[in-house]
Amino acid sequence: MKVTALAGGIGGARFLLGVKAALPTAEITVIGNTGDDITLHGLRICPDLDTVMYTLGGGISPDRGWGRHHETFTVAEELATYGVGPAWFGLGDRDLATHLVRTQMLAAGYSLTDVTAALCERWKPAVRLLPMSNERVETHVVVETDEGRRAVHFQEWWLRMRAATPAGAILSVGAETALPAPGVLDALAEADVVLLPPSNPVVSIGTILSVPGLREALAHTPAPVVGVSPIIGGAPVRGMADACLTAIGVATTAGAVGAHYGARGASPAGGGILDGWLVDTVDTGTEVPGVTVKARPLLMTDVAATAQIVRAALELAGV
Repeated sequence: MKVTALAGGIGGARFLLGVKAALPTAEITVIGNTGDDITLHGLRICPDLDTVMYTLGGGISPDRGWGRHHETFTVAEELATYGVGPAWFGLGDRDLATHLVRTQMLAAGYSLTDVTAALCERWKPAVRLLPMSNERVETHVVVETDEGRRAVHFQEWWLRMRAATPAGAILSVGAETALPAPGVLDALAEADVVLLPPSNPVVSIGTILSVPGLREALAHTPAPVVGVSPIIGGAPVRGMADACLTAIGVATTAGAVGAHYGARGASPAGGGILDGWLVDTVDTGTEVPGVTVKARPLLMTDVAATAQIVRAALELAGV
């Protein structure tokens, strides 16, 4: 079976552990969000790609859900003594090696797709991990501050501001001229099933879909497309997805997020991407026009529980 999944960071990576457990012989392709990418201290950092790679490769910090296991932060502490920021970004010593290799390879002319494949040779995540695009796309957030209205990188809004400053707009800078990375469109066209993990619908899945051609490819793939709600009982499973949804005028409910994704073929113009939508049992009765909705427990408490969620998604997909 060929499975293609769109994924952000922590939630997407943990869901993919369940995909591997439920389908140990499947050919799994992961299209990763690169909108969170940022350049700091001259290094190109890809948080979501790295989180997927580390999690599936056994190197993630189980406590934080991001960064390396047994991490130290000596370099970050030394930078702080020099007064060099930003202090709000947790740059670990082991993680630093990944960013150094990536930055050197990019500077040598390799594409992000090639670099990601090279890094995965070390971690062996047992999936094909593709960036959504080789072009630089970054998520920026428009906020009102004491200095006036300005745009900040998503990482600053998320980590330093803790998404407490209301977002006036969330922008995918560079997306309008970006191209899907090699292999991305083929992975959607050739899949037996496409899964949308419970990643942030705005700045993870939404950013991936902002790359021209990706939403259209997802809307027209012959494979069934099933999403798993990141909202349970009117609240995000983790993180601050509610702040992102508020910024785009979508209510923080499983039904509203499902409707935001929309049903495939629901209108002549298309644009909808879902055939099925999996919600938690507390959201039983949720309806999304044109989409088959099923309810089951969605908390990813461990790999076994997550594998059961994946099996429910596959059943909903009819594969």
